[in-house]
Amino acid sequence: MAADSEFCSRLISIGLSEKEAQAYLHLLKYGPKPPSLLAKSLKTYREDVYRTITGLIDKGMVNPSLESPTVYVATELDIALDAALKRHESELREMEVKKQELMELSRQQRFSQSDEFSSYKIVRGMREAMAVAAANTDLTERQVVTVMPEIIFAFDSSFGLNEVIKRFIDRGGNFRALSNISYPSIALVQEGLDVGMDIRHLDGYSGIMFAVFDRKIAASVINFSTTRPSLNEPFSGIVAYDSVYADYLIATFEMLWAKAIPATQRMEELLKEGPPKA
Repeated sequence: MAADSEFCSRLISIGLSEKEAQAYLHLLKYGPKPPSLLAKSLKTYREDVYRTITGLIDKGMVNPSLESPTVYVATELDIALDAALKRHESELREMEVKKQELMELSRQQRFSQSDEFSSYKIVRGMREAMAVAAANTDLTERQVVTVMPEIIFAFDSSFGLNEVIKRFIDRGGNFRALSNISYPSIALVQEGLDVGMDIRHLDGYSGIMFAVFDRKIAASVINFSTTRPSLNEPFSGIVAYDSVYADYLIATFEMLWAKAIPATQRMEELLKEGPPKA
């Protein structure tokens, strides 16, 4: 059934395997069952059911009964989802700690540099683009400059990049951003200012969008057109590990920066004008 398939798909999206999702849904729909009947219903082997149920028990989605013979009982959906959420939150906290430890160790190490060689990578999808932006900002020591569409302020706010930028600025880094600021983005631009970004308004710019990290790494947009902050939005770009290209973009940025006005000035103008009329 389509509804069952959609339900299983949602369970898989929160970390269950396909077999775990099917077993959990079956127990929810038809009630507690012993492994033999569950195996028959799912058209599989008892050994396979035991492995699947063990995974569900570890995830807090299923519990064994106390009586004999043992039957397996599905945890109530809201309780099971709360357990899944807590598990993911814990994993994210652990990953963040490990990431910061590795980043700190990387700054202490003397890794072999390859500045004399140029290389590049293609970035596909907004999810990867945000991950690349966060990783490069964490690795940067002195300066990030970027020319970006104003929707990126919404991505930064929604998906944690503002926190990464704040850490960079707190380490003594300088983050400058140019964008064409309109009325709907005022609050989001203010968030960027609050974390320490130096932002200017660039009226009517329609050229290349890019970011440069420490005059070493240059990221430029190939294709990006969206009006909502979703990690599933289409995106393509290129990250070049090329100091010559980075210097070219820096020169372009400085030329545009000189023509731009402070974001606070632009925001004051927009607030005086009020929201655009429908």
